[in-house]
Amino acid sequence: MREEMTPDRVTAFTDGVFAVIVTVMVLELKAPDQLQFSALWPLWPTAISYAVSFLLIAIIWINHHHLMRFVAHLTLGLIWINFVHLFLVSFLPFATSWVARTQLASSPVVLYAGLFVCIDIAYNVLERQILSQADAQHVTAGMRRMARRRSLSVLAAFAAAMLVALIAPRLGFGLICAALILHLRPDLSPSRRP
Repeated sequence: MREEMTPDRVTAFTDGVFAVIVTVMVLELKAPDQLQFSALWPLWPTAISYAVSFLLIAIIWINHHHLMRFVAHLTLGLIWINFVHLFLVSFLPFATSWVARTQLASSPVVLYAGLFVCIDIAYNVLERQILSQADAQHVTAGMRRMARRRSLSVLAAFAAAMLVALIAPRLGFGLICAALILHLRPDLSPSRRP
């Protein structure tokens, strides 16, 4: 008997990948050998880059779950774009570690912001494919427009952060943080559940 691929299975697999990525990131956190609290201060780049990366994964996870409610039927294209999205997110521990070890130096922050651009592009493609098959009664044209506007705004902010980081890496990192705030709440209200 052949098991059918369902949106719930794709969501469960995605959840597992996110759990592994968070685990890999947390393993990069190393405690200092000294006994004093002052020994923690030099670790601020590690703490802040970990927190921002963890926030990105939390935002992706929440938005992914809200978005998957609107999948009418799985297509091979939808499965593949989900894998592309996961592939890009899987580079987050590497980029986070490089930003931390170099104390927010220019090249690592440019790469970090560039990774956010790529992750966001893949998510936008995933979102567009899912919303294109969603019932108009549950996802109105206005909701689609709002989701598209917000997605483009966040993408523009990540791209700007990448360019700014060439000259002012900490400001570029700050732009990444500001852009993430726009995605704290899912595009599609949970009250409009199909």
